[in-house]
Amino acid sequence: MREAALLLTPCVLACLLVSFSQAARQGQDIRCGACRALVDEMEWAISQVDPKKMIQTGSFRINPDGSQSIREVPLARSEGNLLDLMESVCENMADYGEHTDPATNRKSYIRIKSRSGEAMDLSEATLDSRVTSSLKFACETIVEQNEDEIIEFFSHETDNVKDKLCSKRTDLCDHALKMSHDEL
Repeated sequence: MREAALLLTPCVLACLLVSFSQAARQGQDIRCGACRALVDEMEWAISQVDPKKMIQTGSFRINPDGSQSIREVPLARSEGNLLDLMESVCENMADYGEHTDPATNRKSYIRIKSRSGEAMDLSEATLDSRVTSSLKFACETIVEQNEDEIIEFFSHETDNVKDKLCSKRTDLCDHALKMSHDEL
């Protein structure tokens, strides 16, 4: 009996190791997907603000020479607007579903609700409330832990924010550099 227990132990350990690595990869997929969805949602929300609207920033105090340090910046990319967007952007994670790549078995997250109301192809998406709640939690954690970086990236127009923020700056997507830019 003791020999049977010893033989099962390496098998049990191997199974546990595989389970832990799959759980870690799934957690990484969720965090990466949430970051990439966060970037998409922020970019869309910024694009909805009239680019002609400006806001004054800087100090309203008068300098000794009589001047003021006020400048106008586009409202869409102002720190105040970005902070407002970050407060509600994670609510949009309910609009995402899970997609599993058959070749790599990696999970990605795709929008399942159209912003314009048109019908969408949902054949490759899995709809699951546990997934959306996990995405929302991951999004909220990312916003909380990376608020300064998010503001830094979105206060200026930048190319490839997904890769720069989610992969290079935060290391949430170590595999994302191998993904095409339109995937989440």
